[in-house]
Amino acid sequence: MTNPIETLLAQFPLAILDGALATELESRGCDLKDPLWSAKVLIEQPELIYAVHHDYFAAGADVAITASYQATFEAFARRGLDAGQAAGLMQRAVQLAVAARDDFWQGLSAEQRALRPRPLVAASVGPYGAMLADGSEYRGHYELDEAGLMAFHRPRLEVLLAAGADLLACETLPCLSEARALARLMEAHPGACGWISFSCQDAEHNSQGERLRDCVTALAPFDSVVALGLNCTAPEHVPGLLQSVRGATAKPLLVYPNSGEQYDAGHKCWHGPADSEQFALAAGRWQREGAALIGGCCRTSPADIAAVAALLRPAAG
Repeated sequence: MTNPIETLLAQFPLAILDGALATELESRGCDLKDPLWSAKVLIEQPELIYAVHHDYFAAGADVAITASYQATFEAFARRGLDAGQAAGLMQRAVQLAVAARDDFWQGLSAEQRALRPRPLVAASVGPYGAMLADGSEYRGHYELDEAGLMAFHRPRLEVLLAAGADLLACETLPCLSEARALARLMEAHPGACGWISFSCQDAEHNSQGERLRDCVTALAPFDSVVALGLNCTAPEHVPGLLQSVRGATAKPLLVYPNSGEQYDAGHKCWHGPADSEQFALAAGRWQREGAALIGGCCRTSPADIAAVAALLRPAAG
């Protein structure tokens, strides 16, 4: 198995991930008030997804996460799409990110390429709760056991693994049982690898209430898991979460939290400041606490990723 994260980090001290996809799509006129969320744009305006990926690479991202978070056979079936059409849209999500990466890299000079790694494409594998579209990716306590979760994820994983991504991004997982299900599926596919990232409720526990340290310890033996960490979490919890897992694994740690704004579910809007400079300064602390892969999740933007890159990427000597 080739481990693209290990290869990248052997040459560069930090991998910068991209930021939110949905925020950027909405800023370009997309209406995402839909159970399919950003996967809806795969059907309607795929060129916008390509453009967002390209903008994140230009901002300094070393990894693009594809628009497949909410792309599942079940969700597409509710739209009247058959299995073949659904698989084609999942493949398109990967192809758009790969095309944006290749076009961006081709446009750089040799001097520019020497300053950063050739970017990777991580195929997003959202949680079972994302398909339910009821917020349970932030609660856990699913009705499915680990075997049931493996059965749910298996068909989509097989499509994404064959679509040309460098690795999988198993993200916003609320509980260890779903993480183990995905790790076991990756172990069963020769050459498959990916990161596992939990949504967390505080500075110690994932969304279901399990200690993040226990989850990291349980997943450490899986060779196919190339990084472990958290996403879609309030940034103020990140330092404590990183401290809580220190020494629990030799695998690289990743963090890509939300912007720091607070979501008002009643009014379906966000409140609070969004400050790229402050986000970058926080990212510097996360790196000092041990994170080797850093990016943003909900409400972050190319400006945030550019600020992180400007602060944390070593300048040319």
